[in-house]
Amino acid sequence: MHCAACAANISNALKKHGGVKSADVNFATQKAKVEFDEGETDLNEIKNIVEKAGFMVEDETSADNTARAARENEKKQRNRTILAIILSAPVVARMFWAWEIPGEFWGVNFKNWTQHDLTFIIVFILGWQFHSGAFKQLNRGKANMDSLISLGTLTAYFYSVYAMFIGAELYYESAAAITALILLGRYMEIKTKGKASKAMKKLMELGVKKARLVNKKGQETKIDIEKIKIGDIILVKPSEKIPLDGIVINGNSNVDESMLTGESLPVSKSKNDKIFGATINKDGILKIKVTQIGENTILAQIIKTVEEAQMYKAPIQKLADRIAGIFVPIVIVIAALTFLGWYFIGGILAISIINAVAVLVIACPCALGIATPIAIMVGTSVGARQGILIKNGESFERAKNIDTIIFDKTGTLTKGEPKVEEIIINKNSNFKNNKIIKIAASLAIQSEHPLSKAIAKYAKEKNIELTKTENFQEVSGRGVSAKCVEHKTNLLLGNRKILEENNLDLVWADKIIQEYGNKGGTINFAAHGSAVIGAILIADELKETAEETIKKTKKLGLEPIMITGDNKNTAKTIAEKIGIKNFLAEVLPTEKQAQVKKLQESGKKVVFVGDGINDAPSLAQSDLGIAMGSGTDIAKEAGNIIIMKSDPMKVVDAINLSQKTFKIIKQNLFWAFFYNVLAIPLAIAGLISPMIAAIAMSSSSITVIGNSLRIYRK
Repeated sequence: MHCAACAANISNALKKHGGVKSADVNFATQKAKVEFDEGETDLNEIKNIVEKAGFMVEDETSADNTARAARENEKKQRNRTILAIILSAPVVARMFWAWEIPGEFWGVNFKNWTQHDLTFIIVFILGWQFHSGAFKQLNRGKANMDSLISLGTLTAYFYSVYAMFIGAELYYESAAAITALILLGRYMEIKTKGKASKAMKKLMELGVKKARLVNKKGQETKIDIEKIKIGDIILVKPSEKIPLDGIVINGNSNVDESMLTGESLPVSKSKNDKIFGATINKDGILKIKVTQIGENTILAQIIKTVEEAQMYKAPIQKLADRIAGIFVPIVIVIAALTFLGWYFIGGILAISIINAVAVLVIACPCALGIATPIAIMVGTSVGARQGILIKNGESFERAKNIDTIIFDKTGTLTKGEPKVEEIIINKNSNFKNNKIIKIAASLAIQSEHPLSKAIAKYAKEKNIELTKTENFQEVSGRGVSAKCVEHKTNLLLGNRKILEENNLDLVWADKIIQEYGNKGGTINFAAHGSAVIGAILIADELKETAEETIKKTKKLGLEPIMITGDNKNTAKTIAEKIGIKNFLAEVLPTEKQAQVKKLQESGKKVVFVGDGINDAPSLAQSDLGIAMGSGTDIAKEAGNIIIMKSDPMKVVDAINLSQKTFKIIKQNLFWAFFYNVLAIPLAIAGLISPMIAAIAMSSSSITVIGNSLRIYRK
């Protein structure tokens, strides 16, 4: 595809087919996303429609073949461009230096024949791609960018042939220079588009082709990655890439996960640790049991997600695409009117033709077509390389007006790995430390809540034997309860609310909350029968970058808010440590979404940052949802953006990237519209020569791509 009109033609052809429900064709990525009814059509028919529209469907089964074809195409385009520039130089030079060649043929001197021959080679051989593309579209009653270039250069060429025999002024230099300059522009476009997609290409190249399979006898065999099955055991030696996702069953090593998280520091891996394909084993030997293959691996999901995001079109881009779809026929009509206007007003055929040619050549639907997709291509690819997975292009637009950012405390600002800090004994009861832990852990072992896990882990480390329970119940946002099998006594573990709802004495509990509430931890009370026997102080350590993250969000002009289920004193302590003034405490998981909605109703544009599982409703409700450290289940996340490493500083990077990309999109669209609105009238007025028009047209697309490449800057 050479322009947005090509993409529009393919899209329209697909949509006309009965079995096709929707079709989005992306000029920048050279891809189509088609939804069709398998009962009415199939993939082969879809390909036939594209081919009947005058285009080819490339086989992308081999990334190597695609990359090789792209390199060969770039090389051919470079060679054509260089030759065209060399051959056009004497023709263009004739405008400034009246070089002569003695002799004549058919009454025409050799200098004119020389200009003709050089122009013929440039226009019909080196520039044949333009005419070929135009003729294919003409056969189908369509037009594209090639149509404008072909019509313009052929008009200048054939008029010059006519003028050569009647002794009028020649315009071979226009035909030759237009072809050479547009070839140069197209080559530069290929180069700059290659730079724009380089991060995506690097992602595609990260995969491993071979794996070292270990059989039941312990023998090693190197086989193709496609032959590996789930449950197979593979061996990875130092400095090798890990082929597929799995679990370490033997060995210790440091693994470079920068492709996944964007962080260069290696991660220590040992038995039972999860491991991901395309990461690099640094020093030890690892035996890995394969858990995911093919399109289910993390790398495959990342690539798929990025590709889907790159298909997004902003509402204003859809308008640009509609304009591009009718742009070429309109320009041809304008060029015809320009010719007629100049001819009837001035009566000079040559000037009328040249001004019409300038209109044809200067018009550029390409810039309109790539304004949004090229910026999104760069933004999503750069994000993926930095451990920021942007799931949809809409995220860029959502990030433009945000003013409030809500951080869910656990797992976002804190490490999400609570530890038992202190056992507090109620002296009014006869229970000691170990007994309190025994009762609490017997309940906690049955819960998946992080606080429960901390208590169960603590009991295990202390080798405390647990008691059998029955009738276990978990009350969200409050705690857990069960009955002791041996003594038939009710047991409770949880916060103040669960004590209150079970009509237990709150005097001692309130005293402990007042005394320990400012220590930045969470207090869980343990009850045996009708007595509150003790409390367990559990603290969740702040992440190293939490405080700096809050400073950076304030610099972005965002108001940071922390939301947590902790009591007010604990929440206040943590908020003060990291510089947050506003916080929402004692909020149940089911209430978080309502808090987000409440802020939105007050006029706020809210970013919600959470773990992507428990916080799914809040992430979906927010104007921009950012899920932390959830790379192992990308497809199911509710967030618009996924941070592959659980580092809050990456949230700032994600917002910066989103806002910068959207700013670039707006700039691209402005300049693309502004260029055509300004350039075409100037050409109609005869103020721009065809050569200048060719330079301007080629520059417009390159400028849009070059502007998009600024996203690479930190």
